[in-house]
Amino acid sequence: MTALARPTNGRMIGGVCAGLARRFGMSAGTMRVIFVVSCLLPGPQFLLYIALWILLPSEDRARTTAW
Repeated sequence: MTALARPTNGRMIGGVCAGLARRFGMSAGTMRVIFVVSCLLPGPQFLLYIALWILLPSEDRARTTAW
């Protein structure tokens, strides 16, 4: 598994779904479909996406700050 970071390539909006898909070995399209379907259910999915967009480092910044 790779580190959890938003990739610089393959982003649509913030890169959160692409980063999660890469981390868990899924395609980005599948992760995006899962997210859109989950938004139809009650819950804070959209707020979670915004929080991950803010909290997850971009892939280029994650490389420079890695140990």
